Amino acid sequence: MGDRIRTSEETTTGLVLRTMVPADWTYVADIYRQGIETGNATFQETIPSWEEWDAGKINACRIVAAMDGTIAGWAALSPVSGRCVYAGVAEVSVYVSNAQRGRKIGTRLLERLIAESEQEGFWMLQAGIFPENTPSLKIHEALGFRRVGRREKIGKQNGRWRDILLLERRSRSVGVE
Repeated sequence: MGDRIRTSEETTTGLVLRTMVPADWTYVADIYRQGIETGNATFQETIPSWEEWDAGKINACRIVAAMDGTIAGWAALSPVSGRCVYAGVAEVSVYVSNAQRGRKIGTRLLERLIAESEQEGFWMLQAGIFPENTPSLKIHEALGFRRVGRREKIGKQNGRWRDILLLERRSRSVGVE
C-alpha cells in the first residue's frame, strides 16, 4: 500500500483531495477493511468487490485524500432510496486510514463531500453512526449535522444487536425555496 499515487489539486498542507478513480480501489478497499476491523465503523463484515461497491454508490461525489502521495482516506455518497422524491437525499461514508487518524483528514473529506453534494443538487445528507464512534460523531456535528434519533437494535454485528445514531444535515443553499 505504499505506492505513490499521482495527484492533482495540491494543497499547502500536503493533503490532496481529488476525485476517486477506479484505480484507487485497492487503497480504498484497504482503508474500508481497517474501518470494518474497528467494529465501530460499519455493519459490513467483508470488503465488497469494486463492482458491488461501485453499484451501491452515487457516481458523483467520490473523493480520496492523499497524503505524501498515498491514499489516506475516502468519502462517498449512497442513495437512500430509488424513489424520485428522495433524489436529493444521500447517505455519507467517510473513512480514514489507521495511520492517518487524528490529522483532520475526515473533517476535510466531509467538508469537500458537503460542497460537492450541494453542487450536485443534494439538499439533505444523512449518516448512521454507532454511538461508540465518538470521533465520527464529533466531525459530523462540527460540520452541521444534527442528531435526529437513535435507531435501537437496528442490526446485528457478530451476533450482538447494535444501535446507530441517525444524523442529518440540511443544505442552506439547495432546496431552500
